[in-house]
Amino acid sequence: MVSAAVPLALLLDVDGPIASPVTRDVRPRIIKDLLRLAHAGVPVIFNTGRSDTFIREQVMAPMIAEGMPPGTLVHAICEKGAVWFSYTADSVGPLHVDGSLAVPKAYADDIRTLVAEGYAAHMFFDETKHAMVSVEQRLDVSNSDYKTEQARFDAQALELTARHGLSAFRVDPTIISTDIESVRLGKDLGASRAVELLAQQNIVPQAWRTVGDSRTDYAMADWLHHHDHEVKHVDVRPADGVPEKPYQILTAADLGLSAEVIHDDAGAAFLAKWLDTVVS
Repeated sequence: MVSAAVPLALLLDVDGPIASPVTRDVRPRIIKDLLRLAHAGVPVIFNTGRSDTFIREQVMAPMIAEGMPPGTLVHAICEKGAVWFSYTADSVGPLHVDGSLAVPKAYADDIRTLVAEGYAAHMFFDETKHAMVSVEQRLDVSNSDYKTEQARFDAQALELTARHGLSAFRVDPTIISTDIESVRLGKDLGASRAVELLAQQNIVPQAWRTVGDSRTDYAMADWLHHHDHEVKHVDVRPADGVPEKPYQILTAADLGLSAEVIHDDAGAAFLAKWLDTVVS
């Protein structure tokens, strides 16, 4: 079968660029523009640390409810590459889980107990993960209060990894959660899976746009660039510092927006720009 070249593909982190880190949901405008981009032939692929349950509830269900065009296929790479599935308006494909990347159950049980006994007022254990262990800020807690408790929790979680002899696992804090995961997981693994998923459809993007809100999200653009794909990375929270990279990095400032435009506000602005480019 002859490969189909498409001018652009989107590889999107979810927390921050797509889903609000405050409310955890996705605004209707973003859902509509994602659908319009997909309908215009732009591959839309989510590359996230979130679980498949989160994607199904916060992204897939709203897209289908909004009116997902028949035949439109969206890919979701979850838990930083350990879990993936695809969906259309009519069906959800099989859930793939790489069990070799999973945190041992005994360690997960200890973290669950640690949260219940010492941190339940500020965070909760994410029961929807298949490979990672994730502990997330409660919605009724301020981020500043959570951050204080998160530092204590992270130290204890790290001690537990040593006690369990998990040298191949790391403790990775984000602005609203902490992930304990295999060192083989990452947004670069997600990028690799994204290319594989499109190859199965015989789709070869001429260019990629990767979007994230943290330094670890640059790994997807790093991987694509290293494997000779044309890529530009969008950083929707550049206040952490924009690193030197061999590819172009875009921020809200490139759209003429102020430095206060971050997270899903910036994500929405870039989706709208790309939509104007594709349909013009």
